[in-house]
Amino acid sequence: MFGIGIPELVIILVIILIIFGTGKLPEIGGALGKGIRNFRKASHDKPDEIDVTPENGSGESADDNQDTTSKTAD
Repeated sequence: MFGIGIPELVIILVIILIIFGTGKLPEIGGALGKGIRNFRKASHDKPDEIDVTPENGSGESADDNQDTTSKTAD
């Protein structure tokens, strides 16, 4: 596991315990868990393809729908 063994993990946990204290550890763990959960949710909920269909559904642009009476000559 990345060259980190049990003794190294224990030393890291002791240093974190000294820096943050016992009161902050549940708070930090909860925030870390929420962040990981939100990341997983966002990565699984994203669609595989992007929908590029126009909103009006007809496939025509707004320029095609304009009144053409002003363009005709009398």
